[in-house]
Order: sequence, then C-alpha cells, then structure tokens
Amino acid sequence: MDTPTAKPRRGRPPKDPRVHGATRATLIRAGMALLTEQTFAATGLDTILKRVGIPKGSFYHYFESKEAFGRELMTAYDEYFCSKLDHWLLDDTRPALERLATFVDDAKDGMARHGFTRGCLIGNLGVEVDMLPSDFRASLERIFEGWQARVAACLREAQIEGTIAPNADLAALSECFWIGWEGAVLRARLVRSAAPLEKFFHGFITGLPLISQR
Repeated sequence: MDTPTAKPRRGRPPKDPRVHGATRATLIRAGMALLTEQTFAATGLDTILKRVGIPKGSFYHYFESKEAFGRELMTAYDEYFCSKLDHWLLDDTRPALERLATFVDDAKDGMARHGFTRGCLIGNLGVEVDMLPSDFRASLERIFEGWQARVAACLREAQIEGTIAPNADLAALSECFWIGWEGAVLRARLVRSAAPLEKFFHGFITGLPLISQR
C-alpha cells in the first residue's frame, strides 16, 4: 500500500514553541489511546481532534498526513512500552522470572482498569498490516524485535541465577513469549477477563527448560 501524498498545511501554528510542543504531545497521547482500542483504518482524524479539542486545519502543522501521524504513534508507543518493560525487567531486587511475572501482573491491572477495552497498539496494527502503508510492516517487526531482546535479557539473568537450563534458546523463547502474549491480549479483550493472560503466562513458565524440573 503506497503512502498517500501529504496534505498541505493549513491554519496558523502557535507562536509559543511550548504550546506547539504541548499540542503535539496531546495529539500523540490521544492517538495512542484510540489505537489501543480500535484499528488505524477505523480511526478518523475527526475523532481524535474532537477528543482533544484541536481544529482539523491545525493538525497539518504537526503531522503531514494521517500516515505520518501513525508512524509517530508507533515510535511514541514503543518508547512508552520499552520504559515500562525496563521498569519491571531490570528490577534487580527480584529474581529474573519474578520480574517477568510482575510485568504480566501490571499488564493485567492496566487492562482491567480500562475494562479490557484497550490492548496493544503495536499488536493491533499488526492485525491490519496488509491495509497499512508498506513501510509499517518493517517498523512493527523492528519494535517486536526490541521487545524480544528485553525479554531475552531477562531470561539470560535467569540462566545466570541458575533457574533456566544453560542450553536454552533464549532468542526463541523470547520470540515465543511475544507471539503468545499478543494473542493472549486479544483474547483478554474478547472475553473481558485477565484469564487468557494468566493461562498464557502459566503455560510459558511451565514450558521453560527450568533446572529444577530436570
């Protein structure tokens, strides 16, 4: 899918750069929230702008097109989510596998707080990737690879602690974690329950080559 030609910028941007930055950040926050709830194709600019009270004509001072906005949302969500992962997975006051469990618990609480109406922005875009600009595919895969690397590093810590077998394929395990996790998030939204997240994580931990199980 080719990226549509950028629309001309309209309206008058704020003269104060602090206001300009704040407005841009507000648009990104609103866009991220909406894209955790619905598809990119179904998300109209009018819906986002109405939510934050910004004129449509001003939108193009911040983003050249809806597609450019989508790229910014992917980057912003990745930064937000990597920060969340680092908060839990780099907590060296806990054993490595417990860190992964705390990430899962935090995700369960977050989904419950929003009534299971919100999922993963990156996972949602992945579902509709064939309808998105062609470059979105590579960006989504790169983001997942970054998340996988963080989980692999956490599992490596578990190896060092003597919990996971030294011959375990950590790259494959971390990839399996995210493949299963994204499916569990979709199912949790479907049934409006954290049970799929709990079942997935229990299965993932049970399937690890743990030294205590050998």
